[in-house]
Amino acid sequence: MIKITGLFLACAVLFVASSLKSRTAEETGESLIEAFRLVEVASVSDAMEQLYGKRAYMSHDMRPLNPTKFAGPAVTVLLKKDENTEGSKALQGMLDAIDEAGPGSVYVMVLEDGTNYAGIGGLMSTAMKSRGFAGAVVDAGIRDTPQITKLQFPVFSRGVVPSTTVNHYRFAGKNIPVTCSGVTVSAADIIVADMDGVAVVPREHAQEVLNRAQQLDDSEHSMLPFIEKYKSIREAVAKFGRL
Repeated sequence: MIKITGLFLACAVLFVASSLKSRTAEETGESLIEAFRLVEVASVSDAMEQLYGKRAYMSHDMRPLNPTKFAGPAVTVLLKKDENTEGSKALQGMLDAIDEAGPGSVYVMVLEDGTNYAGIGGLMSTAMKSRGFAGAVVDAGIRDTPQITKLQFPVFSRGVVPSTTVNHYRFAGKNIPVTCSGVTVSAADIIVADMDGVAVVPREHAQEVLNRAQQLDDSEHSMLPFIEKYKSIREAVAKFGRL
């Protein structure tokens, strides 16, 4: 009886330890995302360039519908141009990606040659909003902008158009690497967006990029009062060693 009790206690301890470890990992991941919500996209872009010599920002025409700032792990979706008569059936996978994603996700959607087609509109935005998505980034157009604005759902796109993807596109994959507005995005990469634009951080480099971005933010924010006090950007750059 004592041996059984001892074994039971040992298993219980291991179970609790495993649960705590799992919970800690989740909390650490959420803390990382929360920290990225606080840094500036410009600092994230600079950090990626300084650390890895890579462009991490999307093209200048990837713009928000309304003022916003968010960060979260990417859920990627790719649509290929394909004239068909299958209706929404040909696009089912893009809807599945929404229903299967967790809260805090960022929907990263790429349409092949899609600037004159609306990748998402009011219906998909409502679904993402209700599921707790952090936002959406669409390498294509969007439509139903009054509804999206009313929802206060954050959306970046390359323009606004009234068209539909139905019968013009076919779902080609989800959570696969895509090239979105000039930058490669893989599933779970961290998307950081604000009024300056959108940056992409590979998940494996997230902590190092975050640390450098925070340093850049801190130094720039320290420079502002210095410039105001001494009225010289030249002296500020000399003192802080950055521009």
